[in-house]
Amino acid sequence: MSEPKTFEEAQRELERIVAELEAGRASLEDAVALWERGDELYRYCVGRLDSAEGKIEELGVRMEENEP
Repeated sequence: MSEPKTFEEAQRELERIVAELEAGRASLEDAVALWERGDELYRYCVGRLDSAEGKIEELGVRMEENEP
C-alpha cells in the first residue's frame, strides 16, 4: 500500500483499522493484513512525530541563542 500524504490521513486510516480489528469480524488472513498495514501506519506516525519534536527542539535552541 502507499504511504499516506499527511499525518492526519495516516491517523484516520489507523483508527479505521483498529476499529475493524476490534470488531473481530475480519478473517485471520484479513486481520493479519490489517495488522501489518496498521504497523506501517504506526511507524509512519511515530516518525512524523519524532521529526516534528526534533524541529521544535531545534527552534527552541535557536530562540535561546538569539535572546539578549
